[in-house]
Amino acid sequence: MSSPAPEDFSHARPKPHLSVEELLAAKNTQPIRSLDELAADTFESDEELEQFLAFTHAERHRDAA
Repeated sequence: MSSPAPEDFSHARPKPHLSVEELLAAKNTQPIRSLDELAADTFESDEELEQFLAFTHAERHRDAA
């Protein structure tokens, strides 16, 4: 008899059910206190941001015509 294929998860152990609070505590997360904490310098310039937004807009509406 052959062993089960690696993608066969029928014999996998069930994971314990943890609450959201327990999962957050395990990761030692902290609440967001300011929107500044979420800020990221993704684009190097306003021009680069504008190019990205124009591209995104064009791609979203490409098949609508």
